[in-house]
Amino acid sequence: MTQAAPQLLDGKRCSEALRARIATEAGAVKARRGRPPHLAAVLVGNDGASRTYVESKVKACEDVGFRSTLIRLPDSITEAALLQRVEELNRDPELDGFIVQLPLPAHIDADKVTLAIDPDKDVDGFHPENIGRMVLGHPGFLPATPSGIVELLRHYGIPTTGRHCVVIGRSHIVGTPMGILMSRNTDPGNCTVTIAHSRTKDLAAITRQADILIVAIGRPEFVTADMVKDGAVVVDVGIHRIADASRKSGFRLVGDVKYDAVAPKCSWIAPVPGGVGPMTITSLLLNTLKAC
Repeated sequence: MTQAAPQLLDGKRCSEALRARIATEAGAVKARRGRPPHLAAVLVGNDGASRTYVESKVKACEDVGFRSTLIRLPDSITEAALLQRVEELNRDPELDGFIVQLPLPAHIDADKVTLAIDPDKDVDGFHPENIGRMVLGHPGFLPATPSGIVELLRHYGIPTTGRHCVVIGRSHIVGTPMGILMSRNTDPGNCTVTIAHSRTKDLAAITRQADILIVAIGRPEFVTADMVKDGAVVVDVGIHRIADASRKSGFRLVGDVKYDAVAPKCSWIAPVPGGVGPMTITSLLLNTLKAC
């Protein structure tokens, strides 16, 4: 029996629908208090991927009627000076939320910077107070990428209750919070969750059990067709530039999943690019709106 062509978890289309709602609510915030939601992004150094991502966030703010501020700092900035800048942002009454873009230069302790951010302005959702609220199911800011994936599954009506969700990756940014959100007594949620990683024994045997497979291992085209069961829902979080002389740009973008081989086995799959990426930025906007 031939597997039907997979349906796409189109993050661009989903985020467009959410951003229309965000724009309406941002207008209401401005009418109520006289100023729009305000998001700031701190970019340390000149990493190309970070710069592109932050600029996308700034444009997204403009598109939905937010005020945005981009703070560029040299990679030579001291840890003390960056912490002082964070404290200034914490105290700014005109600012609803801000992010400090990761990664940071090696001489700066990223955990120390995260801890310095006011939890009420931590729209990335990385502060321990917000992580704790997520674990307990209390209101707070959810990490943007896991939250975006949940919204993507909700938008497309993917059934999750009672299903086996396997998450590959255990970072505090994606893998660990993803497992928490998918196991909560919510919809989407109510999954039986397995968190796997690069040191999991017989990883393929575990991933083949997944009804929903979320891949955030950070290795290009790591998941191959033999690791996915027929009819699975696959969400690819990774994005990598691979040299490709046949392209005008000289490269192509791939995810953590070998898309061409895996897609024919799936019922639904999130493409790269255009799947999770737009949803991450949209979740950041939702958190900023919540901060208002």
